[in-house]
Amino acid sequence: MTDSSTDSSSADSSTEIAAGRGTATGAGADTDTGPAPVRIRGLTALLACTSAVTAANVYLNQPLLADAAASLGVEPDVLGAVPTATQLGYAAGILLLVPAGDSHDRRRLILGLGTASVLALAACAASPTVWALVVSSFAVGLLSPVPQLVTPFAVALADRQGAAPGAGRGGLVGTVQAGLLVGVLAARAYSGALAEFAGWRAVYGCSAVLTLVLMAVLRRALPRVPGAAGARTYRATLTSLPKLFACDGLVRRVTLSGALVGVSFGAFWTALTFLLERRYGFGPTGIGLFGLVAAASALASPYAGRLADRLGRRGSLGALIGLVVLGWSALAPGGDGLLWLIVGVVVLDVGVWGNQAVCQTILFTRDPAVHNRLNTLYFTLRFLGIAVGSLAGTLAWAGGGWSAVVALGTGAAVCGLVVAVLPARDAPRPRRVDGASASGR
Repeated sequence: MTDSSTDSSSADSSTEIAAGRGTATGAGADTDTGPAPVRIRGLTALLACTSAVTAANVYLNQPLLADAAASLGVEPDVLGAVPTATQLGYAAGILLLVPAGDSHDRRRLILGLGTASVLALAACAASPTVWALVVSSFAVGLLSPVPQLVTPFAVALADRQGAAPGAGRGGLVGTVQAGLLVGVLAARAYSGALAEFAGWRAVYGCSAVLTLVLMAVLRRALPRVPGAAGARTYRATLTSLPKLFACDGLVRRVTLSGALVGVSFGAFWTALTFLLERRYGFGPTGIGLFGLVAAASALASPYAGRLADRLGRRGSLGALIGLVVLGWSALAPGGDGLLWLIVGVVVLDVGVWGNQAVCQTILFTRDPAVHNRLNTLYFTLRFLGIAVGSLAGTLAWAGGGWSAVVALGTGAAVCGLVVAVLPARDAPRPRRVDGASASGR
């Protein structure tokens, strides 16, 4: 199977998507002519905003832990369970809920999860005990994988417009991902500043109101983009994930290389905290603000996505993962020079997040009927890689200091580069996965 093997399948799936025209409700509903190009651009911007707001909900709790602990009468260390529960919920949501987009109305899924997350955020704001806050935080994470639903939705809208399969998808995916990055980067600064002014409960309350307003806008603006025609039950969709991974060499290479880059990324950001605190004397505020150095990655994401449109899988992944390796080279002397550390952070983060945009763009050349499941496979393995990298980075720092961390991160990135650029040996006629082959035939 080659990347071009999906062209005819995308056209077949576009027929099903086109059948949904004119079915949306509300003032923003489309007519039977489908959305015009300016309409697609506006919806893409709205979906990027959706990614920003919903991703921010996952990360806003980190600056609140000390204030919440004082309010609830416990030690700050106890509140460490809150971000852990949120991240576990987020991983569970990606694995269990995102695949449903291949068999259900994606618009309804986005609106349903977003509305339910409003209730979870309100429960966090009203939590009377630590355990109530932990349970509510898990619910926030579970209901927040909206960005992983939004990206396939945006691609389906572009196909519905009648664009050639794959045309311009890289820029579209990069734009939506840039919104996610802005949300992640802004969440800590926003929640910390608001908590200092109005208290930690107000942060959750304001986020609930903002998410509710966003869902009201989306309800009017988004057209319906149903799941694949003839799709099986949710259970069959979910259980098809291992088969989808096993049947497609391209999917295996892209997701495994993404996991290895995740190992490199997780090792860096975990060990960076130790480095900044112990060698440079940064406090929690300084460490948090240092993360804003990575803001350049949000600006670069749309361009990275377009790189996939121009260079294809091997060229674009080679270029972006090569940047990760180059970033580690700049970071090597970072233990003795803050300037090199800053340069390394920018280069590495552009490579990591650009690589994510490219990986999604490449996966979305496959049959639209499996896009949500491909996103599930990619992000599940990526989060697993980041978790492994965080643990390995901690052990490397304890055993050999910054130089050991650099060796670990560079080695993981090089392995990811090798996996990404080697040819994917796909069968010429792929096997079927959950009623739809990887090529859509």
